[in-house]
Amino acid sequence: MRSRREFLATGAASFLGSGVLLEAGAPNEAMSRLQRAASVAAGDYLLAPGLAYLNTSSTGPSTKAVLERTIAAWHELEQNPVQQAYGPGVSGAAESVRGQAAAFLGCSADELLITRSTSEAMNTVAQSMRLTAGDRVLSTDQEHEGGTNCWEYLADRRGIVLDTVAITPDMDDRAIVASFAAGIRKETKVISVSHVLWTTGRKMPVAEIASLSRDKGLLCVVDGAQAIGGMPVDVKAIGCHAYATTGHKWLLGPKGVGLLYISADCGDAVKPVQWVGGKQYVGPSVGVGPLVLVIGLGAAMEAAIARGLADIERHNLALRNRAYAGLAQIKKVRLMSAESGPSVSALVSCELPSAIDVRQLMQTLTAKYSVQVKSFARPFNGIRLSPHVFNTPDDVDRALVAIKKEVA
Repeated sequence: MRSRREFLATGAASFLGSGVLLEAGAPNEAMSRLQRAASVAAGDYLLAPGLAYLNTSSTGPSTKAVLERTIAAWHELEQNPVQQAYGPGVSGAAESVRGQAAAFLGCSADELLITRSTSEAMNTVAQSMRLTAGDRVLSTDQEHEGGTNCWEYLADRRGIVLDTVAITPDMDDRAIVASFAAGIRKETKVISVSHVLWTTGRKMPVAEIASLSRDKGLLCVVDGAQAIGGMPVDVKAIGCHAYATTGHKWLLGPKGVGLLYISADCGDAVKPVQWVGGKQYVGPSVGVGPLVLVIGLGAAMEAAIARGLADIERHNLALRNRAYAGLAQIKKVRLMSAESGPSVSALVSCELPSAIDVRQLMQTLTAKYSVQVKSFARPFNGIRLSPHVFNTPDDVDRALVAIKKEVA
């Protein structure tokens, strides 16, 4: 371990000394502030010592405070399970989190359903629609399986058709909206799109797409897995009919809790079975869900509000920009994310030659350098970095040194 640390320290110093990163992201003084703030925050987590964890966009680590709130609720639940699960105790606390989450997203509690994940939320909204054979859903070629499997399931079971528009790195918001407009057919009933693309981190023009949907009399469903907790989200401002998201990524909440917003103006067009017996969290059509995880999610939302979502986004973008600048200097790397601008998020991705096994590279980065990133083989052979509030400039630099050594 000592030799690895010595290598990383020497490598990072050499990389920084080359001038590659001196102007990357924020100025040095701002980077120093980020370093201090994140170093303090790092003590709030249970991450393995020395691990540069740069994969929040897959799963984020919960703070000790969130875990403590969750465990305390579990102890309370087990003291008298039936009273706590169906009475005002733990069940009531979980119900209050539903209202808290609704306020966090900018909607009413009666428009919010608690789920296990974004994927389950997408499954729920798709199965709650009256889509029949021949109806079409329009999406993109950059969606996560959690956002497309639900429509593919309906294609198999009900005979609907899933259409896609291609999203390329050079497209601006106007071109993306125009592509959606051109892809609408008379049989199209739904537009389904990510708020932030899991592949490149591009923020999609979801408000404009939702407006297009409403103008055409279509339902608009947004996969918000990569947005909530990393930036401000207001579902009413977006104007979508449904918004699916999770608590285990950028919100840093317990694993196993998601959220689904369904706009009240959907009327009977989107009617989940979970609401047949009423819209409370614990009910006859819902049963008893993971009550203690929901309470932990409430703690995670409180922490995000206390930090300030705008400040969180600024912190993450500064580190993301640092990673972008460093990756741009590594041979064999082709950046797939935008360099700058309002469409960028905290995710930054790059494509590697097909001869490189990106899954093996990810495993090597973890085992050899204590650096955790994301790898994927589609829609391109690449890796993704996604820094968050607990990360420091040093984490990013260590990852760049390791990637350069293994890829060059």
